[in-house]
Amino acid sequence: MSPVTIGIIGLVVFLVLMFLGLPIPFSMLFVGVVGLTILKTPTAAASMMVGEITTQFSSYAITVAPLFGLMGFIAYYTGIGSNLFRVIDKFIGHWRGGLAIATEVACAGFGAICGSAPATIGTMCAVAYPEMRKNNYSPTIAGPAIASGANLAALIPPSTTFIIYGLACDTSIGDLFIAGIVPGILLTVCFAVLIWVMAKRNPEYAPPSPKAPWPERMHALKHGSVVEVAIIFVLSMGGMFIGLFTPTEAGAIGAFGILVITLVTRKLNFKKFVDSLGASVRLQAMVFILMACATVFSRFLAVSTIPTKVGSYVKVLLENGVPQIGILVMIILIYFIMGMFTDLISMMLLTIPIFHPIVCDVMGYSSLWFGVLIVMMVAIGNITPPVGGGIFMVKGCVPWDKEATVSKMFAGVWYFVIALFISVVLIVAFPSLVTFLVDLMK
Repeated sequence: MSPVTIGIIGLVVFLVLMFLGLPIPFSMLFVGVVGLTILKTPTAAASMMVGEITTQFSSYAITVAPLFGLMGFIAYYTGIGSNLFRVIDKFIGHWRGGLAIATEVACAGFGAICGSAPATIGTMCAVAYPEMRKNNYSPTIAGPAIASGANLAALIPPSTTFIIYGLACDTSIGDLFIAGIVPGILLTVCFAVLIWVMAKRNPEYAPPSPKAPWPERMHALKHGSVVEVAIIFVLSMGGMFIGLFTPTEAGAIGAFGILVITLVTRKLNFKKFVDSLGASVRLQAMVFILMACATVFSRFLAVSTIPTKVGSYVKVLLENGVPQIGILVMIILIYFIMGMFTDLISMMLLTIPIFHPIVCDVMGYSSLWFGVLIVMMVAIGNITPPVGGGIFMVKGCVPWDKEATVSKMFAGVWYFVIALFISVVLIVAFPSLVTFLVDLMK
């Protein structure tokens, strides 16, 4: 059999193993090692497996992930995200759909120091969801608002998803963080507008809330962790953006900064610190194993020559007059369909070896731009049925609400999918939305 045929069989076997319930990293590792054994030799396959796993786990560059992860989980366990929501709620909660809009803005603010969608969902389900339900918001808007807003943590720096993409594609993590700022703000605005439209069309989903008097607003502002978030963001992200230190050093500064601030403000105790360490270790262990196994699988795909063949085919299509936008739409459609059924980070690592050379080398797009596009498509997959992980996570966080069925939340999720697709269309039509800030800071 030809290498391409073996590669295609490997992809099919991987999908079968995944749907049979074998953990995705081990599915990737098994198919990668067996495929390399067939295409090369057992010795070469074993050597590559050991070498890639050792390299991943001993890489200095990857330490940026656990540092930012620790920063995010300390913020989660000390209630900084909850405080942010309460501040924003006091100022805009009385708008049409205001509590849901406040949730999106709070997710964006919390994402600026967190970078973790699960931590964002956990925080907002603890504070924003009960507040929305107390004000008679329907689960149809309350659940999707949290699940979609958590995706802002993947766009607004420091983003764990950008870290994984940057390591997989050898792209500057610092530049990716900068590139995600404008799309993150754009998506926040799109979410807010679509929530307003949803609440206007279905008033029973989001009845108006009482308007908070100014003394309450000022009190919330004073005790709402706004200053802490600003200090941490300026310390870690600001220093990195102006070139004072690397992304890894920024993670260390951020983790140390939030540790000191939460100790001084007495928000952090020993139990919360231990819980933060444990949650961060569990998450990063999963990420490290996934990246190591995905690297072995990527080597198998490279040896099978599938990426090269697909790139050559796309080049022929372009030379024969097929517009780039047509190929880009096909790639976006593939991500949309895969996102409905596949684990999202695994989907990203699985497709990067195939699509990154096509989009960046053959079609000439920036790797930063493609990274933002992938993160947005991952965000869509995170909330679309039947395997919208964000929706199921929200459901798991609010077991007390018997009205919050998965079917109700999926019914309201399409407004948020529309907002995401509007953002995708805008960055496809205007790629400079992603790259201009990076160019400006250089």
